[in-house]
Amino acid sequence: MDKKPVLIIGAGGLGKAAHEIFASNDIIVYGFLDEDEKLHDKLIAEVSVLGSPEQDELLDVIGDRCEVFIAADDNSYRKSMVTLVKEKRKAMPMNAVHKLAHISNSASIGYGNFIAANTFIGAQALVGNHCIVNAGAIVDYEVKMEDFVQIGAGSTINGNVTIEENVFIGTGVTIVAGVTIGKKARVGAGSVVVKDVNAGETVFGNPAQKI
Repeated sequence: MDKKPVLIIGAGGLGKAAHEIFASNDIIVYGFLDEDEKLHDKLIAEVSVLGSPEQDELLDVIGDRCEVFIAADDNSYRKSMVTLVKEKRKAMPMNAVHKLAHISNSASIGYGNFIAANTFIGAQALVGNHCIVNAGAIVDYEVKMEDFVQIGAGSTINGNVTIEENVFIGTGVTIVAGVTIGKKARVGAGSVVVKDVNAGETVFGNPAQKI
């Protein structure tokens, strides 16, 4: 069966990276949508920025003719676009999984996730919806990630870690086995997390401490 083309909402850095991911899987990018009017009618990797995601006639291609992916780092905006697509097109965003990512056969992945090149998703790992796992990150066995989690490039999430909704983990972080990272917590780049992080806390350092 032929793969449907994909419409990418967001023409910034993450959108460009998503385009590369879809190209790695021989999926055609139909076009970009972005709220920045200065980008409209511009070309990104020979693909047009067609207009704004608020334009109903542009969203009408989603469904029978086209898939959709939401490429936005900001979780509040990402959530608003997920809601928009659900309400107007009754659709869920597809996953963007690079050809060079390794995902265990026993792992489970939801919808709308960005999984970059050279990432590793281990056995029995559970990845929720609309997460961003950047290049070279390791999500080891039986990790549980809830929705809208972001993991920085080169980070290592060891086995049996739980990461709750809306958590941000910076570049090069190590989280030791069995730790829980509470909802909306933030972990600074390069940190080593050796104990649980409470909801809403920001931690940094080796070992990571609340700041």
